[in-house]
Parts: sequence; C-alpha cells; structure tokens
Amino acid sequence: NLPKNASTVILIRPETSGRKFEVFLTLRPPEMNFMGGVYVFPGGSVEEGDYSEEMLTRCRGLSRTEAQRILGGELSPELSIGHSVAAIRELFEETGILLSATENGAALDMRQNKLKERLAEKREALVQGRIDLRLLLESEGLYCDLSCPVYFSHRVTPEKYATRFDTRFYLAQLPPDQSPLFSSQEVTESLWMRPETALNRSQRGELPMMPPTLAALGTLAAFDSWQSLRYQYQLR
Repeated sequence: NLPKNASTVILIRPETSGRKFEVFLTLRPPEMNFMGGVYVFPGGSVEEGDYSEEMLTRCRGLSRTEAQRILGGELSPELSIGHSVAAIRELFEETGILLSATENGAALDMRQNKLKERLAEKREALVQGRIDLRLLLESEGLYCDLSCPVYFSHRVTPEKYATRFDTRFYLAQLPPDQSPLFSSQEVTESLWMRPETALNRSQRGELPMMPPTLAALGTLAAFDSWQSLRYQYQLR
C-alpha cells in the first residue's frame, strides 16, 4: 500500500514574554477512523487541485523549482509546491487561520470591514466542497502566501499500517489579528502549549499522541527560546 502525500502544519506563537513559544494542537473526534481521539497538528492529504495551474495562479512567495529543492528533489516541482498549498488549505479548513497576502503583497488584515465574517462563511463552503480554495481566494483578491509555511521535517508511515502517509511537516507563525477556532468539523477541541509541556503531559497519559507528533515536539522542545527557533527556520 503506497503512502498518500500529505502536509501537516505546526502553528506557533511566541509567549507574551517573547522568550518561549507555544504550539497549537488539535484533538481529532473519537469517531474518526484514522487517529480518532488523538492530539495532532492540523493537516491532511495533498489533493490534485492543490497544484493545478489554476490554483498556482493564486500563489505567491515560492516557485515550483524552489519548492522542489526545499523538499530534497524527490518530487516533481508541481507536487512539491502542492505540499505547501495543501498545508495552507488544511490549516484554513481545520483552524480558520489563512496564510495569505493581498495583490500588493501585504498581509491579510482581519480588521477590515466584514472580512472575518466573509472568510468564516467561505471556509464552511470550502469544507463542504461547495467552493475550492482558488475561487475563495479570487473572490477576496487574495493569494496563498507560500513563504509562510516553512519546511520542517518528513515522515512516512511504516508499512505495517493499513493507512499510510508520506507527510511533509511545516512550521508557520500565527499571523497577527488572527486566532484559530477552538473546534471545527475535524477538531473536537484545541489548545496552545509549550512543546516540553505537551511531551510531559503525553508521557503521563493525559494527551494521547502518535509518534510523528511526539518526534516533532521533541525537536521543538530542544530550542531554548522563540528567537533561536525563529532564526533557525527563518520564520516570519
């Protein structure tokens, strides 16, 4: 069984002190067939629409060849950039956070009149399949900002599992003036937590997690400050 291509986003925010940082974890509904009742980072499968020519006209900040180079050159340029688009789409579908920019490259300003409400309605339509991400962005004059999700790591589900994913993990800083949903169609509840705290609570049996999530948390917990993490991965 060949693994499906997938993208996962670790959303990060600095604490108010600015020294340490927290990551955003979501709890999958217990009735879900795959990883139900487990804390994960937002993510999902890469879809063909994520790297269609039409979709790529609504993208900024990363070329196909650069995306291919960043992922190690194993995938086609189109599929490589599709991973970045899928990361942005899945993050928006599950949490309402949209990593996007305007025509002139400015960041999304959620304080604009009624923009937040319109995007909330269009997110519902996207999740229900009544609209695709390209049309959603076009309707608001927006573009996927592919410079925001920064490549972090790569995991492939072992062959012993029936459902397998070839997953690229990305880091993304929480944009200003945006806050993630507490729950959504694929999320029972969510929480912000320091990586080391999440690891400790998982070891105590309080937060069930799968090995890829624990591995990512372990890497992040090794950073002693927000500044060192930001510098290492050039987060913005």
